[in-house]
Amino acid sequence: MKLMRVGVFGQETPVVLCDGRYYDLRPLTPDIDGTFLESDGLHRAQIALDSGELPTVEITGQRIGAPIARPGAVHCIGQNYAAHAAESGAVPPDEPILFHKLPNTVVGPYDEIEIPVGSWRTDWEVELGIVVGRRAHYLETLGEARGCVAGFVTSNDVSERAFQLGRPGGQWAKGKCCPTFNPVGPWLVPAFAVPDPGVLEIRSWVNAEPRQASKTSDMIFNVAEIVRHLSQFLVLEPGDLINTGTPEGVALSGRFDYLRPEDVVEVEVSGLGRQRNVCKRA
Repeated sequence: MKLMRVGVFGQETPVVLCDGRYYDLRPLTPDIDGTFLESDGLHRAQIALDSGELPTVEITGQRIGAPIARPGAVHCIGQNYAAHAAESGAVPPDEPILFHKLPNTVVGPYDEIEIPVGSWRTDWEVELGIVVGRRAHYLETLGEARGCVAGFVTSNDVSERAFQLGRPGGQWAKGKCCPTFNPVGPWLVPAFAVPDPGVLEIRSWVNAEPRQASKTSDMIFNVAEIVRHLSQFLVLEPGDLINTGTPEGVALSGRFDYLRPEDVVEVEVSGLGRQRNVCKRA
């Protein structure tokens, strides 16, 4: 079972994909949001699907949106792969590095990526995304942390490196929060359908040429460790998105060109779907 949202931006409707057929999720919820997730919506969707309660629906020709409604927060973990930290010129961190993107950066998996005005170092970053399913604060155990995860998504933490690193004082937010800088999807896969999020393959391509190829087992801090750690400093809310970091192979390494208009970026996490975004000048 994979959950999707289809339709024009801001008016998407929830859909379930199973065995090549699409089912309307609106009998259960108007959207895939924090309210739905917090009410054990993913398990209820599975039960409704198994019992034949959801009608089939045709989505041909419709836009595929992000599989979660606009999140309340997008939490991001920096330098969570040792090789990526090295190519960035940094020492692997002793605890998760946290920064944030604005929720309005989230777009669909096939929407265009806008290269910002004045940008010359726009970069790609394929990441495993965590979708929070219940409120989390001061979690004590990794088991509690795992229980707060609703599911997983493919995410692209698009970054403008000159804005991020080349401005006085270090301005990560300026390089992370440009419009369209977080394609998500195409699917939300429930946590109960991902037995081990620590063994997923994670890849990216630019113009069909390989860029990143790693596994989530190479993360310095795993999913449960990230959720537990963040809960010590802030409140995670249902529907929040957590980007867990990217492996080596980005343009910041100096081995590849930065993105230009008409470039095609593809990113994929095994079992969570593949994105394809064409770049254009904002």
